[in-house]
Amino acid sequence: MKIAFINGSPKVKDSASGLILEDLKKFIKEPSRISEHSFKKPYITEDELRKLSESDALVFAFPLYVDGIPSHLLGCLIQLEEYFKGADKSNIKVYAMVNSGFYEGEQNKLAIEMMENWCHKAGLIWGQGLCIGAGMMMHSVINVPPGHGPKKNLGEAFKVLGDNISNGNSGENLCITANFPKFLYKISGNFGWKQMIKKSGLKPRDLSRRL
Repeated sequence: MKIAFINGSPKVKDSASGLILEDLKKFIKEPSRISEHSFKKPYITEDELRKLSESDALVFAFPLYVDGIPSHLLGCLIQLEEYFKGADKSNIKVYAMVNSGFYEGEQNKLAIEMMENWCHKAGLIWGQGLCIGAGMMMHSVINVPPGHGPKKNLGEAFKVLGDNISNGNSGENLCITANFPKFLYKISGNFGWKQMIKKSGLKPRDLSRRL
């Protein structure tokens, strides 16, 4: 089984999508072979298109942007769609994981539906989608293994998703959030924003200032 892990975050490094893919690796069964790809720009090279077309499964991970797919990734998907149609790769399965700063994973459902619709239009097979809420926590719990503490739900979802990817199966789309109180998540998030504002030499009230 050839599996392509695709990081659809525009960040050069330290993306939550990258951390999620790294955690998912532990749930992919041997002897699957994983290749890693990073889509930071709105285009894909011919060589990478060829490599992706040789995969049995494409596993996307990306952040939620305005309840949808980031624009640079959308450009890549359009290019992939045209390529796959011409190459007649109708046996490839597609899986997608969308993370967001919203606490509720259900907020990502529209983006998963977009991926599912793209998959059908490209002539591929939809495998499964995973909506991950509280994505902002990924960096603060980087050393916590999936299935434990605040990542308990994530581990349980990865067991299902990893098994389906490894065996080439499809499943129902899943939505999860962190095993962490919502009110504490909001407090942590607000604290983080204030720290970023201070580093920029501003104060919280400056955010509402009119230019």
